[in-house]
Amino acid sequence: MLLRKGSKLYSIFKNKCPRCQEGDFFESTSFFKVKKLLKLHKHCSHCNLKYMMEPSFYYGAMYVNYGLTVAVSVLTFIISFLVFNLDLLQSFIAIVIVLIFTVLHTVRLSRIIWINLFVKYRKDEVEEQKTSS
Repeated sequence: MLLRKGSKLYSIFKNKCPRCQEGDFFESTSFFKVKKLLKLHKHCSHCNLKYMMEPSFYYGAMYVNYGLTVAVSVLTFIISFLVFNLDLLQSFIAIVIVLIFTVLHTVRLSRIIWINLFVKYRKDEVEEQKTSS
């Protein structure tokens, strides 16, 4: 299964630390607390991984966010144009509306994808924490 512990997808979709996959990555898990939605913990509560590895680390996440935004836009266009038979202007309006509602989610997703590109899961880190506790 792709969403098992130890996989990148587990860390991404569960919003967990990429190294130990135990600690939470974001401060808030609720999408209704908009002010806290993009705030990260400084360190993993379990393995103490520093999430801001260097200044401006998450600037690279802009490229991931761009890809996610393009994918959402293309999917919205296909659904609106081919399924609902909207004309081009209406499809464009649908894309803008969908992007407005998904912008915080794609930014959040792009940050956790970005850190998962650089940090590998370390099973020994998890076992080491268990034995020291």
